Amino acid sequence: MDIARKLGILVFCGVPAIVGGGIVYAIFGSYPPVFIFEILLFFTALGIISK
Repeated sequence: MDIARKLGILVFCGVPAIVGGGIVYAIFGSYPPVFIFEILLFFTALGIISK
């Protein structure tokens, strides 16, 4: 996988991190669920990139 594709995947996962983090905060009203969501998204992105 070339570097451009890896950067594209990071951008693709960055948008849900920002928007999804706001949605998760709106639903739960606190930051710990947002951190859990961000960590899961981060590990998913690393898993995709490591292939």
